Order: sequence, then C-alpha cells, then structure tokens
Amino acid sequence: MTDQIPRPGKIIAIHLSYASRAEQRGRRPAHPSYFFKAPSSIAASGDTVERPAGTELLAFEGEIALIIGAPARHVPLEDAWSHVASITAANDLGLYDLRANDKGSNVRSKGGDGYTPLGPSLIDAHDVDPDSIRVRTWVNGELRQDDDSAGLVFPLAQLVADLSQHFTLETGDVILTGTPAGSSVIVPGDVVEVEVDAPSAPGAPTSGRLVTTVTQGDTPFDPSLGSLPTVDDTQRSEAWGTPPTTPETAPALSADLRAKLEQAPTAGLSAQLRKRGHHHCFIDGVAANLPDAKIVGAARTLRFIPAREDLFASHGGGYNAQKRLFDAVGEGEIIVIEARGDSTTGTLGDILALRAVARGADGVVTDGGVRDHDEVARIGLPVFSRGAHPSVLGRRHVPWDVDVTIACGGAAVQPGDIIVGDGDGVIVIPPHLAEEVADAAIAQEDEDAWIATQVQAGHPVDGLFPMNAEWRAKYEGRE
Repeated sequence: MTDQIPRPGKIIAIHLSYASRAEQRGRRPAHPSYFFKAPSSIAASGDTVERPAGTELLAFEGEIALIIGAPARHVPLEDAWSHVASITAANDLGLYDLRANDKGSNVRSKGGDGYTPLGPSLIDAHDVDPDSIRVRTWVNGELRQDDDSAGLVFPLAQLVADLSQHFTLETGDVILTGTPAGSSVIVPGDVVEVEVDAPSAPGAPTSGRLVTTVTQGDTPFDPSLGSLPTVDDTQRSEAWGTPPTTPETAPALSADLRAKLEQAPTAGLSAQLRKRGHHHCFIDGVAANLPDAKIVGAARTLRFIPAREDLFASHGGGYNAQKRLFDAVGEGEIIVIEARGDSTTGTLGDILALRAVARGADGVVTDGGVRDHDEVARIGLPVFSRGAHPSVLGRRHVPWDVDVTIACGGAAVQPGDIIVGDGDGVIVIPPHLAEEVADAAIAQEDEDAWIATQVQAGHPVDGLFPMNAEWRAKYEGRE
C-alpha cells in the first residue's frame, strides 16, 4: 500500500474501453461492462507481483485509475466528473491461465495479491481535462503502450455516471478505466512501469512511474481444491496481444487491403503501429528514386553477408541467391534487401530492375546502394535505397540467402510482412495488423482533414488538436 492511497472499499474495472484495444480484439462494445477486483490486490510502486507456479500468461495492462471523492449515486453525466477526487496510474495485471475458468468474472485471473498496483502519486482530478489524460507503459525500459483518454470508446465521466446507476460509489472507491493496445505477457525478472499524466494541463501533472517487478512463485495450485490453470491458442493469442504469425501463415494481401494501404500514408500507418506497441517497424535511411513513389506489397527477402573472397567465389557467381530471387519475385511483391546499411556498392542494377518489372514486382527496398541508378529510375521500378553507387556487388557483399528473416535499415523483416513506402519512407507491418492499422490510419486522416478545415476557418488548436469532448461531439455529428 502507499500512504497516499487508502485501501478502497471497491475496485471496479472495465472489460474493454479503448478504441485501439477494441480494434486489436476485433470487437467494439456498444456499452461498457465491468468486473470487480479484490481490495487485497492493491500494491504500491516498487512492490513485486508473483507469477504463480505452473502458469505462463501473466499480462500487464497500464490504465488510468479514478479515485472517488464525493459519494455518487444516480449522478447525471454532466456532474459525474465532480465526484472524482484524484487520478493515478494503475496496472490491471491478469493471469490468462485462469481466465477461461472464471468465464468473465475474473475473480481468480485478476484478483491475485499484488495484481492492482496503484500510484505512486495522485493528480487532482479537478486540475485536468478528463479527455486529455495520457497513459504510457514501459517493460524493461521499452515503451509498450502510449494512448490517451481521447481514444476511449466511453468517456471517463460516463463510467462514473453509469456505475452510479447501479450502486453507490463511495469515497475511496477505485475505477480502473481499461487499457489501450499494447498489453502483453511479462515474465519473471521483467520490470513494468506505468505513468499517467496530463501534458496539456498547467504544470503537466503526473502520477510518476508506477514500478512493478515480476517474480516467480513456487507454490503450486492444489487440484483437490479447484480447477487448475490451463491455456490454449486463444488465450495465448489474446495474452500476447497479437496472434502468432509465420511467413507460411501470413494472410494474403487482398485487393481490398492493398487499396486501403495505397490510400493510407506511411506517417499515419506508423502512428497506428505505435499505438499498438510496435515501435521498430520503420526502415531508416532509405529514400525513393522516383518522385511520388508509393509501394505496397508482401515482402520477399534477400540477405547479403560481408564480402569474403572465398565465399564470393562459392556463392557470388552463377545463379546466386540474388538472381534466384529476382527470377522468382511475384506480382505485387516487394524485394527487401539486407545490405547492413552499406551504401558503398550497388545491390541491384538495371538488368535486375528489368527482370523485377517483367515479373510484376511492386518495388525494391535496400539499405544499400543502387548501381545504374538513373537507368533503374527510367525503367520505372520504384526503389527505396541509400542512394547511387557505381561499384559492383562483390566489393562489399556476398548474396547468401533468400526468404529468411532479415534486418533492413534497422527493422526486422520476415517473408510475407507487408511493406508500405512513400515520400516519408518505408514501414514494415506485421500481416495480422495490416487491416486494422489501415482502417485506423484512414479514419485518422479523415479526422485530421476535418480538424485542418476548422483551423483554416480560424479556430485555435487548443482543444481541437487533439479534440476535447466538445470538438469530438461536433466532429461525430457532422453531416
């Protein structure tokens, strides 16, 4: 316990509340639904949480916690926020190994000791706009969640008003308001940090970082007393936050999805990937050889290793890996080349560019150089590279392997990953996320375009970008 946050009488948590999480789960609720957590699950910043013996799927969920001040019963929506005294950071930890056993109640899967860390500091709720509160989560120092209350399906005040219809919210009660996309599995030794803040409020108040360290338990569950933990592919998929995907199981790039990705800018797609916890999907340092180039396609990969005379003699000549891939690339696919960021030699030239065009390839991405640069551009093959270089391949590289996981411009690329490139650069989209990030990026573009028209009409950006509740209502009510 912290000395600032007394033990609540009730902890009420919402099942699904952020648009990003709803998109990830493939279901958007029409109304909020809730469950209770045990007050004994409260923990303080710096405490540990135990992953029970015989389990594997302990997951973090960074959230905004509301702490009730004045008791609330049958309060109208417009008065609901006045009943919230404070907000702070929360980690709504859960054990997916027990979720199926609870069938939605979450008594055991969410109620364990230490499963509701709160704190470390309180923010006065009256000092912040409830539609502009940010929540971020880090695991071992890596940012995994980054969203704000403007991304909620149900506004914070609505949760207070709705719950007050059913029972009295008492002073000190805690409402956990749901987690955005990016929640995933944590293991013993991991350190999870959650911070809630209001960057646009005076003084940018913050909860500070709520720190929890995962430990391994050694006391097994007794099968004579109750059901044992169990997992299946569904639980693993939802716990990890993304379904397992291999190049062999990657979904095909349909014509409809391709059209969406061609419409969506890489900047918007990148932002949506970040909201889902993917922060390493940008291929750094490459630029297009053709003005206004846009590429969309599934990746075919080519790996070069550093030049060595004996290895080039055995692998560099004849029908090598490079030639094999340019002969095999399919219509709409994109060849992605790992050249280790070395642009001091070419990684393709005009002959291979002609072959790629003949095969119907959508483009090439290489973190190396391009030989015959102007001729490749004249041929019309979109190529994103580090620039032109006249030297031949063997000066720096040996073509080694095709259709394997590679690194290109600092990004991991697997065969079947979705590649999108435009004037802002090239991004790599895991196939199972492509549809949802495309839809979200297009929706955001529409929203941004509407905001731009309001700014052009003379409205200030404060409260408009990002939109507060008043502007969002205008946006959603537009004709």
